[in-house]
Amino acid sequence: MSLPLLLEPAELANHLDDANLLIVDLSKEQVYAQAHVPGAVHLDFKRLQTGTQPAPGLLPDDDTLSDLFSELGLTPDTQVVAYDDEGGGWAGRLLWTLDYIGHAHYTYLNGGIHAWLAADLPTSSEPHTPTPGDYEVSLHKAGVNVDLETVLAEYQNPDVVIWDARSEEEYAGIRAFAQKGGHIPGAVHYEWTDAMDKNDHLRVRDLDTLHQELAELGITADRKVITHCQTHHRSSFTWLVGKLLGFPHIAGYAGSWAEWGNHPDTPFEKSE
Repeated sequence: MSLPLLLEPAELANHLDDANLLIVDLSKEQVYAQAHVPGAVHLDFKRLQTGTQPAPGLLPDDDTLSDLFSELGLTPDTQVVAYDDEGGGWAGRLLWTLDYIGHAHYTYLNGGIHAWLAADLPTSSEPHTPTPGDYEVSLHKAGVNVDLETVLAEYQNPDVVIWDARSEEEYAGIRAFAQKGGHIPGAVHYEWTDAMDKNDHLRVRDLDTLHQELAELGITADRKVITHCQTHHRSSFTWLVGKLLGFPHIAGYAGSWAEWGNHPDTPFEKSE
């Protein structure tokens, strides 16, 4: 079984009984308890980050991730479908993590639980517990996650573009959630929610339109794209958008602004 990266609710409904399918709901726990895709397991999105200051968005270590994915029953052949209740940030974080550890079979449910409910498809309110397995994280796929040293070395490279997915106020330095306010010099701003269709249950907007809007900002497939937000939660969705657009070199900066903005030696600028 191989599902596309972007899957519509009606398509997923036809695959609910497939073998080796793992549907992961990253919605708030109370939303999952009220209604979720039948067979979906709930994952607390906090487990995808260390939560440790000053850079809470960094990835947990391999042993912690191995325990998590063993608990979910992940195998190398498992087809993972992820969704959430916010338009794709936490679902994207899970898919980005899977990509980083070399798990190739992953899919995003377009629009998440909002689109599923709007399609009037069956739901469950009963928790679903996966059959645990024994998954060992040992591979780190190159070019998926970049660290602070890499961003420092590359942010001025004309073949690299930094995609800042935070709010306009954060980018400008009007709002700051770190010692420094503003953005990485030269970074391009395109807020994560701008890629969602608010009139179509938070589905990803038309890809051709997104491709054109991003190209006008210099975010193009011929450049290495590094995307970040505050903790690489929101920018996990923009990473996913880049994957959907076929960008061959798109990476997430897990440390994001929480790390960059609290580091004594990092350059920054504010909007005029």
